Amino acid sequence: MSRLAEFRALEQQLAAQLAELESLKNDDGLKREIEFEQKLRELLAEYGLSLRHVVEILDPQALSRTKPAYTESKTERKPRELKQYKNPHSGEVVETKGGNHKILKEWKAEYGAQVVEGWLVR
Repeated sequence: MSRLAEFRALEQQLAAQLAELESLKNDDGLKREIEFEQKLRELLAEYGLSLRHVVEILDPQALSRTKPAYTESKTERKPRELKQYKNPHSGEVVETKGGNHKILKEWKAEYGAQVVEGWLVR
């Protein structure tokens, strides 16, 4: 699609969205909902409550049905095991808890990952 055609298509979409926005602004139902929301928020502020409190009052099980956005107690990962690799060619020993060790990477590049994994002592 050419840039000009893309521009015109976006322009038409924008015009359609602006027309829809104007029709919503004149909708009495929407005006009532906005007014209700404003009054509700003012009332909640007056009593020091939040929307969460209102939901809890109206439906106590509602919050237990939804998945929390965060967990208070994080589950700890099992610590990584210390692995020891011994190069049979040089006799050099490398100890690591992960696969991101510089010398281990060099060995894998030179001898191949499967061969180096065979050098695992513990």
